[in-house]
Amino acid sequence: MKNYTLNQVLLVFGITLFFSTVSFGQSQNRQERKEPPTFEELIEEMDANEDGKLSKDEIRGRLKKDFEKVDLDEDGFITEEEFEKAPRPKRGPKR
Repeated sequence: MKNYTLNQVLLVFGITLFFSTVSFGQSQNRQERKEPPTFEELIEEMDANEDGKLSKDEIRGRLKKDFEKVDLDEDGFITEEEFEKAPRPKRGPKR
């Protein structure tokens, strides 16, 4: 009888732990979502030579992949004006 009760307690504890972890993880994920970075934030983070513009060698991520789309005057740099005019990436479907 003690074995059966212990198994039930462990099962209930495991299920409770599972659901609390899943719901907590989802709420944290929503809090971490934020707006795309501003040009000033990108400059602060990536402008290695501090010239106020971003070259392809300085950037990373999606911006690097779409560099040619953003560099409108094709001078090899992304300025604040080009960044503001750049097409925004499409977001995937909500889950």
